[in-house]
Amino acid sequence: MSLNPAILSYQHTPPRTLWSPVIKDLARLITYVVALRWRFIGGGIFLLGTNVFALLIPWYMKLGIEALQHPDKSRYSPASCALIIVGLAALHCVTRIYSRTIILNAARIIEFRIRNDMFHRLTTLDIGYFSHSRSGDILSRFSNDLTNVRMLCGFGVMSAINTLLIYCATITMMLRIHPWLTLWAIIPFPIMVFIVKKVSHRLFHRSLQAQEELANLSNQAEETVSAVRLIKSYCREEHFQEEFDRTAKRYLELNLKLARLRGLIIPVMAAATGSGTLIVLFLGGKLVIADTITLGDFVAFSGYLAMLVWPTAVLGWILTLAQRGAASMSRLAGILAAEPAIRDRPNSHPISSLRGGIDVHNLHFSYGGPEVLRGVTFHIAEGETIGITGEVGSGKSTLLRLIARLLPVEEGMLFIDGEEINGIARESLHRLTGYVPQETFLFSRSVAENIAYGIPGDHTRAAVATAAGQAGMTQDIESFPDKFGTEVGEKGITLSGGQKQRLSLARAIAGNPRLLLLDDPLSAVDAGREEEILNELGTFYNGRTSLIVSQRVSAFRDCDRIIVLSGGEVVEQGTPTELVQLAGIYADMYHRQQG
Repeated sequence: MSLNPAILSYQHTPPRTLWSPVIKDLARLITYVVALRWRFIGGGIFLLGTNVFALLIPWYMKLGIEALQHPDKSRYSPASCALIIVGLAALHCVTRIYSRTIILNAARIIEFRIRNDMFHRLTTLDIGYFSHSRSGDILSRFSNDLTNVRMLCGFGVMSAINTLLIYCATITMMLRIHPWLTLWAIIPFPIMVFIVKKVSHRLFHRSLQAQEELANLSNQAEETVSAVRLIKSYCREEHFQEEFDRTAKRYLELNLKLARLRGLIIPVMAAATGSGTLIVLFLGGKLVIADTITLGDFVAFSGYLAMLVWPTAVLGWILTLAQRGAASMSRLAGILAAEPAIRDRPNSHPISSLRGGIDVHNLHFSYGGPEVLRGVTFHIAEGETIGITGEVGSGKSTLLRLIARLLPVEEGMLFIDGEEINGIARESLHRLTGYVPQETFLFSRSVAENIAYGIPGDHTRAAVATAAGQAGMTQDIESFPDKFGTEVGEKGITLSGGQKQRLSLARAIAGNPRLLLLDDPLSAVDAGREEEILNELGTFYNGRTSLIVSQRVSAFRDCDRIIVLSGGEVVEQGTPTELVQLAGIYADMYHRQQG
């Protein structure tokens, strides 16, 4: 079987054009926005009220000025206009607070839901995805990219709705005062929109590049912190500092280019609004002198034009948020749209028990390059203990991952209890299988919690203690300051290599699995402790199907048979005694290690 490299890499191709990819990436938010539509509608209603109150203030200023000029002809006195303006300002303040609170809270909820969906998607993806994805890049998407999307859904949406309402209502009120003066006042704005559109094309690609570089920066920081002991032992602090500086400078340069582009938008906005103001002062003043409009009309018109200044300036910011949000959403889509290579078939069914019989027929597998396994065939009866050994790179670990269904298997190549493995629901198979990977990983929790991860449902202290004893950890745990409650630190940093392996082994056997897969579980354990662990495991193997991968022949002392791999093929198979007499690869390993 050969995996498609494209499936394993899960790469998301960055968009090459401007508007269609932007719309496509932003359209991914529609589901989240629709789910909170009533919050956005409510926020929009409050925004409408905010703008209505804001629009009435210049109008009552107009009426107040006209009341001062012609007290006998006005329906309102200057004092009543002043009181109404104060009341409108208070209502404007209240509705603005509620509009911001409702919409910004909705954006926080969208951020929360996207984060949960991303985490759920990551938990469903198989090891092929993580083999080609950097931890720092994934963490950057969870923090910086999500923040950009939240800003777009919150401030971006709120400002867009507010700008649309203000433009429509304000221009309508201006047209009521004098249509031709309105036309002249807004002439600079189409020029501004044209310039902003040109700038936004480059803004999108700069934003995407900046987010990618930030992911590189995050990945370098995460990798350096994880390997800090190795870095210090080789005195490579200066080298890693220089590498980080280079990446940080590239990120700084990209952000400075972004800042220059954004800085170009703001002066264009200011020039447009400033030009409109000059036109109103010149032409509006002439109209007042000619008695075509009243002084109150001129004041109201100037007030409405001033109301367009902030929305016009914000328009450029909205475009920036849209570009950054689209760039970030395209990166988030790389996780949200990723599909696992291992999926249950529609007719797959869960199993409640496992006898442990395994049949492998002409098994082929590759990671996209040369085949790692070629025509592997063997049978394991239920309850057998099987050792698997061979040269480095012969496919031992890959074979165990295939049996554990951590890698995709083609139809008809692998059977569990006589049933094709793809017909078994993956989750139920994993619940009945204990697996110790070659790369030991511990959670930053207590010893008891790390062991209890292997126990489905509720667990007891006795079950944890039993598993620890079977893995040869009891004596070590008793020497810890807080016994089973001792924190192991990040990735088990406070433990030795052998202790981490034994704790991982305890986690695998704690769930009492019927199928036990051990990938070199004792490589970091000293010979004396290995003897103790093998004695305990010899009892645990009884009645279970167990596969042990190792380069140490001592680990196979309780094995019924041994399978030897070379170049991805089974070259030897038999009992330990038979293989020693065969005088082949296993016999050579045996004599060298015994000697």
